Amino acid sequence: MKKIIAFLVLALSISAFAETADDRAYLVKVGDMAPNFSMKLTDGKTVKLSDLKGKVVMLKFTASWCSVCRKEMPFIERDIWQKHKTNRNFALMAIDRDEPQATVLNFVKVTGITYPIGLDPKADIFVLYALREAGITRNVIIDKTGRIVMLTRLYDEAEFKRMTKLIDSMLN
Repeated sequence: MKKIIAFLVLALSISAFAETADDRAYLVKVGDMAPNFSMKLTDGKTVKLSDLKGKVVMLKFTASWCSVCRKEMPFIERDIWQKHKTNRNFALMAIDRDEPQATVLNFVKVTGITYPIGLDPKADIFVLYALREAGITRNVIIDKTGRIVMLTRLYDEAEFKRMTKLIDSMLN
């Protein structure tokens, strides 16, 4: 009987870990409420995630040194931002990790993105969503109630298309 109980405890522990851990080093999962944060944008405005409740929100974690981010950002600009930027029910924010504003502004200029980008100088926002040592390229899609509905990691064309279709469907 003790062995059965020990086995069940171990099985439940593994199951609980599987539900919270992510092989892409996310600390959140689909269905969770998105952790709230406040962030200064490069234009000096401050945005709070909780103020965007009622909107579909896309968070794009990025950094100027990230080659995968640079590869994905033009697609975000073209296929998501340009399509939905005038929709009052949509918000897209890039979150730049660990870089000073001057570096981020140059990054924006070089990549040609026009969507808002905020500063996360100590990765305090990043660590609400993923392990500190995790890779940077990731997107978090949040529904109008504040729940996470999709998490991406790196740039995969098929996954990006699914994300784009999801955003389109949530806004239609």
